[in-house]
Amino acid sequence: MKKTALITGATSGIGLAIAKRFAKEGIDLVLCGRRQERLNELKARLGKKVQVHTLNFDVRNREAVLKVIGSLPSPFDQIDILINNAGNAHGLDPIEDGSLDDWDAMIDINVKGLLYVSKAILPQMVSRKAGHIIHIGSTAGKEVYPRGNVYCASKHAVDAINQGMRIDLNQYGIRVGAVNPGLVETEFSKVRFKGDDTRAETVYKGFQPLLPEDIADIVHFVVTRPYHVNIADLVVMPTAQASSTIVKKTFE
Repeated sequence: MKKTALITGATSGIGLAIAKRFAKEGIDLVLCGRRQERLNELKARLGKKVQVHTLNFDVRNREAVLKVIGSLPSPFDQIDILINNAGNAHGLDPIEDGSLDDWDAMIDINVKGLLYVSKAILPQMVSRKAGHIIHIGSTAGKEVYPRGNVYCASKHAVDAINQGMRIDLNQYGIRVGAVNPGLVETEFSKVRFKGDDTRAETVYKGFQPLLPEDIADIVHFVVTRPYHVNIADLVVMPTAQASSTIVKKTFE
């Protein structure tokens, strides 16, 4: 049966890779992001394979989230798969030097934004007693590392929400799970270091990090399991990574 997936943060990184993989597999798409020009490009490209609808909003804006998702036109108003992917890290400061603006951004995007989007989608899943929700978490939601403080806290919150949502939605037959990547080479570090490309690039030097396509492959596997199978919580790291602070690097 033809399915429709809504993906937040679909204009770059993991979200973009998932959108491309889903289109390849014939899954119709509702793509959400803050950059309209990228959404337009994606619709033009992926619309050759599947039906694509785009939504331009910031997940931090509760009113916008509820309004645009609540007014989705047919056939996009029935979401079978929700990929809660939008998220960011801001800064890498010790707690005593942390920026209040950075803290607000991480909590608003990673936690509240995820909840707003889920709140907008859940009523139609509950009424149909069907649906699949995947949260893109992080190994930062499984352990805390130096200077990770609030970012790790936000991802621990995603881990808790994933567990709580799975419990509460169990009675409706809705599948809920999380994919928690380690080091993935995306725009993530550029955002964390606020445009300092040199500093961002050092994060991925000396080893082979995960690629967004690796996570997209995993997410596609998760959502295509038989209905009786729910992959509730999955952690994936590059082979070179043993933990958030232990990465085997080699330099020539």
